Amino acid sequence: KMSAVFLLLLVSTANVGAMLEKGLPRREPRRLSCVRCCGPSEQPVSIISSRYTRMSSDPAYSVPKVQPTIDITILKGEKGEMGEKGYPGAVGKEGERGLRGLNGRKGQKGQPGPQGHSCKQLYAAFSVGRRKPLHSSDYFQHVTFDTEFVNLYKHFNMFSGKFFCYVAGIYYFSLNVHTWNFKETYLHLMKNEKEVAILYAQPSDRSIMQSQSLMLDLQEGEEVWVRMFKRERENAIYSEESDVYIIFNGHLIKPAVE
Repeated sequence: KMSAVFLLLLVSTANVGAMLEKGLPRREPRRLSCVRCCGPSEQPVSIISSRYTRMSSDPAYSVPKVQPTIDITILKGEKGEMGEKGYPGAVGKEGERGLRGLNGRKGQKGQPGPQGHSCKQLYAAFSVGRRKPLHSSDYFQHVTFDTEFVNLYKHFNMFSGKFFCYVAGIYYFSLNVHTWNFKETYLHLMKNEKEVAILYAQPSDRSIMQSQSLMLDLQEGEEVWVRMFKRERENAIYSEESDVYIIFNGHLIKPAVE
């Protein structure tokens, strides 16, 4: 019985081996890749480095180039304090004149002015005199007048001794005085509060007539008058009740707006 069983096992084992040889595919033997050998003057290269060389030269295995970026805001420091103002630079050349701009919008209508005079823009004249002599007692002394020859539209105020300009334009003024023996004569023709002309005569044993004249460009509201100026010497102008030796004249030559 034992021999029969052993023979049966041998037969079954042979059949299984035959079936395995017929049913299973044969595996081909593994082929090793060729590696280039180095020459006498070259150093040996490892298999890994040679493989990396082949992959990097192949477009399919090219390594992408990486460009690092730096965030400047991280490196930026805090804002410093404002420095002192520098000296102004040199003046540059004047540029070309630009094109004319567009016309602006029309402004609002202004308020009506004061009522004018029919002759205001045409005439202004005065001629006044003084019959009394005058000695200067102060450093500055206002000269007033007591005789009215011409005072058109009352532009000359006899109480204050000043001509008030109602019509702007070019005016002509003249001042005539009589000096006093052995006394100095020194007067200012005044425009508002500023002297614009001087009438002067040195002391002498003979009294003479002295005159001064000028033209002034006056604006409406300005005043013209005469002032006596006292220095170390006695200052005086002569006149008599029976006659007039001191005369102040003025008239409009050309109005500013005709």
